[in-house]
Amino acid sequence: MTPIQSLVGFALLTLALIVLVFAYRGLRFLQGAPINHWPRGNKPSDDAPFIKRVEDAHANCLENLPVFAVIVLAAAAMDKTANIAALAPWVLYARVGQSLAHLWGVNPLQVLVRASFWGVQLGLCIWMAVQLLAG
Repeated sequence: MTPIQSLVGFALLTLALIVLVFAYRGLRFLQGAPINHWPRGNKPSDDAPFIKRVEDAHANCLENLPVFAVIVLAAAAMDKTANIAALAPWVLYARVGQSLAHLWGVNPLQVLVRASFWGVQLGLCIWMAVQLLAG
């Protein structure tokens, strides 16, 4: 998998999570919930806990996608994708792991697993940035 493919995969994961939320809200709307039942920044207390976790996983993707995108696109612009080719797919794999851990639950072990996947992403992004700046 190339760095650009990894970036597209990250974007597709982000989209898939929000599609789940959109489908849930659409179903709730069809069941009678008012269209303005989900104001920005104020999660309704009657949403399913799983959907709240999907929303959180989506928010985490949105927080990390720009950093990964800058690194991958900078590598492409600098003609240095080879410098990050071995690492970029692992960012996506760790992102998928983190998102699945988000969906899995919120007990301490699950949060530790999620945080570990995030730490892997952080370390890989730093390592890739150093690779780009060093050589």
